[in-house]
Amino acid sequence: MRTGTFARAVAVSGAVLLAATACGGGSDSDDNGATGGGDGGSKQVNVYGTDGNMGNALGNDFTEEGALAGMKGTTPLTELSGDFTDRLLEVDPNLQDFNYAGESYDAVIVTALAAQAAGSNQATTFGPYVNGITIGGDACTDFQGCLDIINAGGNVDYDGITGPLSFTDAGEPAQASFGLLQFGEDNQLDDSLTDYVIAGDEANATTDEGPAYAAPGATGEALVIGTLLPLTGNLAFLGPPEVAGVQLAINDINAAGGVLGQPVQLVEGDSGDTSTDTATQTVDRLLQSGVNAIIGAASSGVSLTVIDAITGAGVLQFSPANTSDQFTTYNDQGLYFRTAPPDTLQARALADLIGADGNNTVGILALNDPYGTGLSENTRNNLISDGLSEDSIVSITYDPQAANFDSEVQRMVDFNPDAIVVIGFEESSRIIQQLNAQGIGPQR
Repeated sequence: MRTGTFARAVAVSGAVLLAATACGGGSDSDDNGATGGGDGGSKQVNVYGTDGNMGNALGNDFTEEGALAGMKGTTPLTELSGDFTDRLLEVDPNLQDFNYAGESYDAVIVTALAAQAAGSNQATTFGPYVNGITIGGDACTDFQGCLDIINAGGNVDYDGITGPLSFTDAGEPAQASFGLLQFGEDNQLDDSLTDYVIAGDEANATTDEGPAYAAPGATGEALVIGTLLPLTGNLAFLGPPEVAGVQLAINDINAAGGVLGQPVQLVEGDSGDTSTDTATQTVDRLLQSGVNAIIGAASSGVSLTVIDAITGAGVLQFSPANTSDQFTTYNDQGLYFRTAPPDTLQARALADLIGADGNNTVGILALNDPYGTGLSENTRNNLISDGLSEDSIVSITYDPQAANFDSEVQRMVDFNPDAIVVIGFEESSRIIQQLNAQGIGPQR
């Protein structure tokens, strides 16, 4: 079911994204945000990013006006209501972005509803209820409303902050909303240029509503939720909105009376990134603390290092931001879920955006990890299926810990594409600075 948060989204038929915001590209004169390098009649180059770098934190690394102007990109994003963002700002007044805040909020709410429906705080018991919370039953849009349905003996269909959710059998959204974002002259995202599209198909959602619910008003031991979110590392810019989303959900749940008659408890932790063992240490601590579910990690690479430890301990893992398609078929013992859509959906939205701008040759710079290589490959495949030839696309992976990216940027200069896609994290700013220096970055 679709909620008001999708009011401006563009619908799709089947798995094909029908429409994206079309802004001209690939020509010398572009009044709608085509990016370019060089002077005079030099070729215009469109530069694109994805959810790992399309945030205002990227712009904070640039001091020269217009260094990112016109750079576009995609990120899983719903048109969030003013009420929700205002309440997030009450939790954290310093938020710069709201990326994955809704997904984090929904992950907690779905976990709590599954535990209440199962009448147990044990993940091996309530895990089988998770997918069913998002489909069938009576529609509800907040924890209180869903709890009322459960306590009245009904089944719920939670349509959350990020939309109808409608999980597949693999425990991930069958369709999702994506924001088409663009940076302005001040190197910050220009909200007036943001549009929204839907990718995927709700018809692919599971038809299994899960086990029968426990008795209405079931009580039991407290649900304990841990977090494994990026407070440090190359995705630290995503940490604040995710942490705020989790905390706001906990606040709302406990204001409604909690789960199983008890307030939900929260144990927070840092995920770091794949260059450290922060996540492993945090997971060990969370498991020792007796958590029933862990919200995180944000990075697909980080999740792959800890998923076996979490699910092997009989604890549910629920990521608000993992997008690697590896998780769709991962042997997770039925205990891994995500509110973030798989990269197969983002790649469709990104390829459509690139195509709508009229690009005939595309260079892809992707960090060498499951997120980067997966999104790069899926985007490339979509571009080819849309009609581009294989030799019109060059995909290059890089080490995000490298001292510089001279060789990768030089290969892009030599290729001289119409468009360059940068799939990365915080190191993206250094790559884009080098692209600008070579006259093929966003800077006009």
